[in-house]
Amino acid sequence: MKKENVGAVHWRFRVIGVIALIWHVLGVINFFVQMDPDMLAAYRESERAIIENRPAWAAAGFAIAVFGGTIGSILLLLRKHAAYYLFSASLFGVIVTMVHTLSIGIDFGIGELLGIILMPLVVAVFLTWYSKRAVMC
Repeated sequence: MKKENVGAVHWRFRVIGVIALIWHVLGVINFFVQMDPDMLAAYRESERAIIENRPAWAAAGFAIAVFGGTIGSILLLLRKHAAYYLFSASLFGVIVTMVHTLSIGIDFGIGELLGIILMPLVVAVFLTWYSKRAVMC
């Protein structure tokens, strides 16, 4: 093995890590935007219903999802094993948030189901799997 290849990572690793970081930073921004009543007024009615009726346990799940994912993304880019554990916590937070969202009885359209529920779940599952796989390599 050549010396310059030792410790090298494939370019996809960095792309996935940067996209994951951007995704989660946008989630953190969304978390703080939801605390501002003026900004919340611009949300769709279904989104406001989710946010305004969110109990503390669901808000905690949302915080764990976005902050855990952000730190996990940074650790993934730094190639740290702890990224897997933070992505696992983030996945747990997504599931907790999803349970609340589905339990409030809103009739979601297909776009809302894909964007609010399915997309965060798919991303969280993928990043948990990918970080475990990347650590093993």
